[in-house]
Amino acid sequence: MATKKNYIHMKKINEYLGDQAEYLLQHTCKTIDRTRLTLPGSDYLDNVFVNSNRNPQVLNALSRLYNSGNLSGTGYLSILPVDQGIEHSAGSAFGPNPDYFDPENIVQLGLEAGCNGVASTFGVLGLTARKYAHKIPYIVKINHNELLTYPNKHDQILFGTVKDAWNMGACAIGATIYFGSPESNRQIREISDAFTYAHELGMATILWCYTRNESFKTKDNDYHTAADLTGQANHLGVTIQADIIKQKLPDTNGGFRDLKFGKTSEEMYGNYISDHPIDMCRYQVANCYMGKIGLINSGGASSGESDYAEAVKTAVINKRAGGMGLISGRKAFQRPMKEGVELLNLIQQVYLDEEITIA
Repeated sequence: MATKKNYIHMKKINEYLGDQAEYLLQHTCKTIDRTRLTLPGSDYLDNVFVNSNRNPQVLNALSRLYNSGNLSGTGYLSILPVDQGIEHSAGSAFGPNPDYFDPENIVQLGLEAGCNGVASTFGVLGLTARKYAHKIPYIVKINHNELLTYPNKHDQILFGTVKDAWNMGACAIGATIYFGSPESNRQIREISDAFTYAHELGMATILWCYTRNESFKTKDNDYHTAADLTGQANHLGVTIQADIIKQKLPDTNGGFRDLKFGKTSEEMYGNYISDHPIDMCRYQVANCYMGKIGLINSGGASSGESDYAEAVKTAVINKRAGGMGLISGRKAFQRPMKEGVELLNLIQQVYLDEEITIA
């Protein structure tokens, strides 16, 4: 029987989902059955990593990450990422709320909201490390795409060293690879080496598995967020031993098929992916070793008043697909801190509510 508290949560979640509530909350996945998946839970680390090649210090780092904040002990993650000051521009990222030009406010938001960790740049985390690195897990994003070069280029370059991240007390490093880009081979080698060294030092690793190629966007569709292409990017990410995969939520499919490259199968499109958003996300989870490596989806850009509804929808899709949580930034930090905390807590409520089950 649902408690009064759970009832209030579900009522609010249903209100945000609106006319999509039944479509998302009652969906049964008939593509890849849930019984094939390793699902998040309090025993996740014991089930997956104890028998892996990760050393005890990495297990300590992962344990700290999974046992911090409001989702502590659930196997789910709520991470605050703030690297848009480099990835976009500081003015565009912090213009809506200039308080976040100050790095301390970024860390404070993660703490106040009860996030499992805060992911940001060497500069942000390095300037606040002595005060906060022992209070909330630090995830140092070691590479970025800077847009000051003219004309703009799209290439992730290293901004510091793994040892720098370790010295500031970070429990994990994060990195991006633009799979499909001309620079991807170099990025794969760089980040594979960085992840190996991070594991040697006892840090966990999180990979932003993004696709990037001008040919992936046609006049009819943008396949950068296709389930099949992002799923394959995830599979490449777990191959270089990322402990957690970050990916954009899929909103289309058929990239390999429609762009006529790569290798496909009839089962791939006929049996394993449908056009339902939970089934598309389930395919992303399947490519993360059937959920053995956790999938966190990104929260996306801020759209103003619709942010709360969009955040709830993304969290419901991720959780019901078998994912491990959300990494949501702009929707939270591009508004007053109190509202940002409320939004992140709302996302966390989706993962805490036992009525929202795996599809």
